[in-house]
Amino acid sequence: MNPANATEARFIKLGGKGEWEAGCIEKSPGTIRLGFNNPHHEACLAGEWETLTKFMRTERKKTKGKATEITNQVRDFYTLDKSTIWITFYRRQLYWCFASPKVVKLKDGSRIRKTIGGWKNTSVGGNRLFVETLNGSLTKTQGFRGTICSVGAIEYLKLRLCDEVLPKIQLAQERLRELEVSLVALIRGLNWKDFELLCDLIFANAGWQRIASLGGTEKSIDLDLMSPVTGRRLFVQVKSQANKETFQTYLQDFGGHDQYDEMYFIVHSPKGDVSSWTKDADSKVKIYVAEDIARLTVSAGLTEWLLKKCS
Repeated sequence: MNPANATEARFIKLGGKGEWEAGCIEKSPGTIRLGFNNPHHEACLAGEWETLTKFMRTERKKTKGKATEITNQVRDFYTLDKSTIWITFYRRQLYWCFASPKVVKLKDGSRIRKTIGGWKNTSVGGNRLFVETLNGSLTKTQGFRGTICSVGAIEYLKLRLCDEVLPKIQLAQERLRELEVSLVALIRGLNWKDFELLCDLIFANAGWQRIASLGGTEKSIDLDLMSPVTGRRLFVQVKSQANKETFQTYLQDFGGHDQYDEMYFIVHSPKGDVSSWTKDADSKVKIYVAEDIARLTVSAGLTEWLLKKCS
């Protein structure tokens, strides 16, 4: 079913402390499951909700408000049709499904509905739905203290599941791309010393530490960098201009230094098509040009620094 056609969306907590999550999500065909220790299955199927409310008040000693809240959640489980998107959070990912209408009572008293096509943790285009990539208006539902609640951000949910972008996000992305493009000319206008400094600042903002002086005594390397967390080392050469032959010279030098894990050859004004330069090189070798540095300048928060340097 197409999530774009969904009419409702509900978050469901699969068991206390998520005890049913693995079974519901990982076992085929997938299910949504409801507890509440409610003996009135037939009454719920018949839509006799006052029976359930009365049971919660008299037998479970719930307040009037709590009994109504539980009844509403159980009603949603029993009555929402197959056009409803059900979501839950499992292993820091959003999972979603549609469910068949039939409600089945299990021996332990809980109820299940089988999913239609199983639980999914990707959009229709195959993009994983990690919690950290989702808007808080959606992820806040995982903090719900009950079992089932309405998803207020249903339009956002449908857009994410269909790989569509909110208009305001699309506009911001376009403006960001325009900013990056506008910085390319500024980067190409830097002298070699300032360009090297910009590259140094970009790596520093990414957590890399310089462990040797810039340029100078080592003609084959401009930045000798190390990750303080992993101990990995980078061989970085920065050029204002370069051609393929220049790159090949430094590539050969890199091959003679087995203490380095990766090589970055950075040039803002290359001569020729750089896509062919690394054809015979392994994945440890990367080439960055002005467009790449512009993107990283924005990402590292160095736009104002660059503007001041070029003013």
